[in-house]
Amino acid sequence: MNIQWYPGHMTKTVRMMSENISLVDVVVELIDARIPYSSKNPDIDNLAKNKKRIIVMNKTDLADPAKTEVWKKWFEAKGFTVILADAVKGTGVNKVADTARTLMKDKIEREKARGRLFVPVRAMIVGIPNVGKSTFINKTVGKTTAKTGDKPGVTKGKQWIRIKKDFELLDTPGILWPKFEDEEVGLKLAMIGSINDNILDTETLCTEYINLMMVVNPNFIKNRYNVEFDTIDEPHDVLEKIAVSRGFIKKGGEPDCERTAKIVLDEFRGGKIGKITLEMPEDIHEMEAKMVREEKEKKAKDAARKAEYKKKNNR
Repeated sequence: MNIQWYPGHMTKTVRMMSENISLVDVVVELIDARIPYSSKNPDIDNLAKNKKRIIVMNKTDLADPAKTEVWKKWFEAKGFTVILADAVKGTGVNKVADTARTLMKDKIEREKARGRLFVPVRAMIVGIPNVGKSTFINKTVGKTTAKTGDKPGVTKGKQWIRIKKDFELLDTPGILWPKFEDEEVGLKLAMIGSINDNILDTETLCTEYINLMMVVNPNFIKNRYNVEFDTIDEPHDVLEKIAVSRGFIKKGGEPDCERTAKIVLDEFRGGKIGKITLEMPEDIHEMEAKMVREEKEKKAKDAARKAEYKKKNNR
């Protein structure tokens, strides 16, 4: 299941962010703690070069706490400042302003030494769709400033938000990147709701989710839906068992897998299945190695096609 989703407004958003990056001191990137690698937009690293960086691992209430700590150390080892957050409850949201000021301490002191009494810190907040940016901002401000929703694409344009008199946030719409080099990244983004559900085959996506959960922690599925299976079973067979267990049966006795798939995905997204982290740092090496292999295979096929074309035209 190869998923690609990059609507036109995202291109405009990237252009807007590029035009405004010079106005900020710090870039705050929200990622989803359940898929820290897959939910981190690789284009942001290029956009935010030469800027101080804060990564906010949001939705930690839905992720495995021990694995979240592993990811926190992994990002810190790469030079990022990391804040763990649950925007819905407000955990960690008030740390951003103080952390940003700490990162800009040298600049603030230099400006004050030159006689400037008031030195504001400005930050751009970025992230993929449906990562919780608007909820995060509203909790930080203490009032409903940004629109929120459980679907991607709620924030439509940029807006400056004053958190405190010396700290301002530039909110931006959620963006993905033009092409997911690894199919698994697109699948995980779809699983957490960062891809528009209207373009997805929900039943196939849920089957992929069950397949992944059979590796990550099959007991979450077994316990939630009161089903038994072996890890060698076909994921779609497991989906059918869940449908039967929930009593979702069509006329004629056939399991209603489409209805079941929507509910299973909704329950995962809402944290009803358990605290789940779908990937770990050690998985990245395998994913990157896979991308290298696929790129080599693509180049070899392209070269073979060119050679065949040249051979035919030289006859």
